[in-house]
Amino acid sequence: MALILYGIPNCNTVKKARDWLAEQGVAYTFHDYKKQGVPADRLPGWMAALGWERLINRQGTTWRKLSPETQAGVVDAASAQALMLAQPSVIKRPLIERDGVALGAGFDETQWIQWLG
Repeated sequence: MALILYGIPNCNTVKKARDWLAEQGVAYTFHDYKKQGVPADRLPGWMAALGWERLINRQGTTWRKLSPETQAGVVDAASAQALMLAQPSVIKRPLIERDGVALGAGFDETQWIQWLG
């Protein structure tokens, strides 16, 4: 099982997820948006699996700092994808992917146990 955790290292939710994976003894690869960027070839699959609306973190600091015009311009998959590529921190974190398939975004221990069990 190839598991990839996408996020930024200083995000508290990402830290919590990484600590939890370590406690469970689950091997994974960490993809740092800040250093490696958003993998543009993976984003369409994430949006297909999870929906672009679920990937945009509208409660996060990055979203709140965007101008009202930019926020209002996110109306479909294409505009969401452009924003996520330009502002990786707007993607809900962490995003977890197994064997090339996005399982979910955000950390919920109960859900993760089901996914990885």
